[in-house]
Amino acid sequence: MSSASSTPGLEPVTVGLGPLTIDEVVQVARHDAPIALAPESLAEVRRTREVIRGLADDTEPHYGVSTGFGALATRHIPTEMRRQLQRSLVRSHAAGSGPEVEREVVRALMLLRISTLATGRTGIREETLTTYVAMLNAGIAPVVHEYGSLGCSGDLAPLSHCALALMGEGEVRDANGDRMPAAQALADAGIAPVELQEKEGLALINGTDGMLGMLCLAIHDLRDLLVVADVATAMSVEGLFGSDDVFAADLHALRPQPGQAVSAENIRTLMAHSGIRESHRTEACTRVQDAYSLRCAPIVTGSARDTVDHAARVAGWELASAVDNPVVTPDGRVESNGNFHGAPVAYVLDFLAIVAADVASMSERRTDRFLDKARNHGLPPFLADDPGVDSGHMIAQYTQAAIVSEMKRLAAPASVDSIPSSAMQEDHVSMGWSSARKLRRSVDGLSRVLAVEVLTAARGIQLRAPLEPAPATASVVATLTASDAGRPGPDRWLAPEIETAVGLVVDGSIRRAAEAVTGPLA
Repeated sequence: MSSASSTPGLEPVTVGLGPLTIDEVVQVARHDAPIALAPESLAEVRRTREVIRGLADDTEPHYGVSTGFGALATRHIPTEMRRQLQRSLVRSHAAGSGPEVEREVVRALMLLRISTLATGRTGIREETLTTYVAMLNAGIAPVVHEYGSLGCSGDLAPLSHCALALMGEGEVRDANGDRMPAAQALADAGIAPVELQEKEGLALINGTDGMLGMLCLAIHDLRDLLVVADVATAMSVEGLFGSDDVFAADLHALRPQPGQAVSAENIRTLMAHSGIRESHRTEACTRVQDAYSLRCAPIVTGSARDTVDHAARVAGWELASAVDNPVVTPDGRVESNGNFHGAPVAYVLDFLAIVAADVASMSERRTDRFLDKARNHGLPPFLADDPGVDSGHMIAQYTQAAIVSEMKRLAAPASVDSIPSSAMQEDHVSMGWSSARKLRRSVDGLSRVLAVEVLTAARGIQLRAPLEPAPATASVVATLTASDAGRPGPDRWLAPEIETAVGLVVDGSIRRAAEAVTGPLA
């Protein structure tokens, strides 16, 4: 079995009886870190498989071992038909439709299913688990579709497409991204397909792994983007002749929300030693208070931080879970349960979409202030080089506004919906997969909105010359201009500059530029 496609230099992630971390999920899903199974995990898998073997020979029916599934669970399946039962389960449940899901999501889903299988709570065979690991390490990503999961009985359709590939059926993308039959990809990697036995079909498809994988990726990305939001805020406050006095630690200690204090400290640090700020720290400056989008930024971005921390706690609990039905308990019982219901994960996925939309909304308002000559304190309209001839960043703000409007629609929760399935056996579902899919669009939208604010603020700061910005914000401006983005001057094709700024936000360059001066930002 091959594992040659994993990225060189990355340390293997060990999957065992305990939980994975969010960072480990990101390393495997996004950066192709290889995985290895802990010896104690394999021992437990072998032990609990013997429990399933004993039930398979029992004359009493046992759900998922010797019966049908869902609304068909009352039918006892004879021994000679049970392998066909498992194949039929996977084939029929691999019923997704629509666009392909991103490779990193598929890899996260596979990893998290492997993690549950490795606890020994599912009763799967050791050879089935090790083959799944080999498929992941070989860079084989089954083709999974956008639609099909209701987030109850787990992410059935997405996981079934992965199980189908494990059987050597369906379609996959290999490590190079080429689409091909699963049988060909497995053969090329030296991996023999699995012939499923009792209970294994259920074990492979009954989990919250898709929505949980997307939650882990979103938490990782939002933590970085909220630092960028503080960078963008500092640049906007500075470029708009705002005051940093409102970010004083003692003021925020009066309202001890933890995220708020972190954001305020970041902004103070980023604005330190700003010549632009010092230029209007005089009696001639008659403004008493800045607009809410400047003054209240730590409250909004800080609250988003606290929400991400709450989501991370929920993700941690779910990462420590062994979700299957039925499950093999540590004392050897095989019990049906409802742990596959995705409600805990779905709720926080929806909550994160709400805060992402609000952070983006405030960012757009700061950008708009730069463009309005009545509110930008001496800058040219729309930051245009020759207003009337040039439009400056007028339409960049339109782009922001369109994204923010979309993010507000995406903030409507999917988890409040439910639609009955399986002849009313599965009469309440979480829609957590849908919550996760829309959150991914929201995270992308937030990165784009923040990129436009950073781009606009950089231009505004440069137009304050000869006043000097803070060293940290100057470092961000220099990073943008080195990439040929954010410079003042006559109108030029703006879309490529926006995409450049988006890339610098997403790859961490904006954050690193600021931290090169400030040190690590929280």
